Amino acid sequence: MTLTTKFLGRTYSSPLMNGAGVRCSTAGDLEKLRHSSAGSFVTKTATLTPRAGNPGHRMSPLPYGSINSMGLPNKGLTYYLDYLTALPDHGANNFLSVAGFSEADQLAVLAQIAANDFAGIVELNLSCPNIPGHPQLAYDFDATDALLDKVFTRFPQLELGVKLPPFFDPIHFDAIARILNQYPVKYTNSINSLGNGFFVDPQTDAPAIEPKGGFGGIGGGYAKPTALANVRALHERLRDDIAQIGTGGVQTGRDVYDLILCGASMVQVATAFGPEGVPIFDRLNQELQDILTSKGYADVTSAVGQLHVAATQ
Repeated sequence: MTLTTKFLGRTYSSPLMNGAGVRCSTAGDLEKLRHSSAGSFVTKTATLTPRAGNPGHRMSPLPYGSINSMGLPNKGLTYYLDYLTALPDHGANNFLSVAGFSEADQLAVLAQIAANDFAGIVELNLSCPNIPGHPQLAYDFDATDALLDKVFTRFPQLELGVKLPPFFDPIHFDAIARILNQYPVKYTNSINSLGNGFFVDPQTDAPAIEPKGGFGGIGGGYAKPTALANVRALHERLRDDIAQIGTGGVQTGRDVYDLILCGASMVQVATAFGPEGVPIFDRLNQELQDILTSKGYADVTSAVGQLHVAATQ
C-alpha cells in the first residue's frame, strides 16, 4: 500500500500538506515543510505588499480548535516568489497562496506571478473572513464570476485553483459550482475557517480575541462536519477534471480518510499543525496508511470519492 498521490498531473509522496496560515510564513517555515513527510506545502497567503495583520491578541486555542482574526500577515508576494523560484524545480510541486483586496489588486498579483519563473500551482484565496471592511468575495457570486472571467482571459497559462469559504445551502453549492464549471479552474480547496464565530474567555468574560470586536474564523474540530459537507457537495457538482483539496478539522488519520472519501485528492492540516509542527505529518501518514490498508485500498487515489452511499428508492 502506498500513499503516493496524483494531483494535477504531479506525483506526491503523500496527500498531506499544511494549510495556508500556520507555520508557513517564512523561508525557514517552508524549509521545514519541504524536508518533512508532507507531500507538498502551500505558502502563507501572499498579498502584493507585506502586511503586519490585525493588531492585538488575534488567536486563541479552544477546546476543539481555535479562533483567529490574524488579518493576513505575510511577507509579501515577492518574498514567496523569490523563495519558490530559488528551489531546484522552481516550486513545481508546491502551492503559492495569494489574495487581493480588490479586483485590480488580485489581477496585479497574478500578473506578477505570470511574469515570474514560478513553475508550481497558484491558489487564489477568495475566502479570508478576517479583514475588516473586506467581505469574502466568494459569497458574491456575480463578483466571483466577473473576476474569474478576467483571470482566465488574461492568464490562461496559470495553473490555478481557488480557496473557498464554507457554504451552507444547496442553492449556494449549485451557484458556486455553476460558476467554477465555466472556467479552467484546476481545483478547489474547501474550506477556509468558519467566518465570524465568537467565543468568550471564561477567565476574563471578554471576547477570546481582540480584532473585529472578538469575531473571528473558527478552525479545528469544529470545522470538520462543514468541511466534509462542502467537499462532498462540490464533488457531486463540479466537472470531473476539477480536483479538490479538503481542509478543516484534521486531527487524525481518520479525519484525512473521511475527506478523501468525500472527494478530496489532497488534504491540508491547519489548526492541529500549529501545536504539533511537522511531526504531525509522520503521525497522520501512518494512521492514514493503516486505515487504507485495513480497507483494502492499494493507494490513496483509488479511495477518492468512494463514500458508501445507499441507493435512493
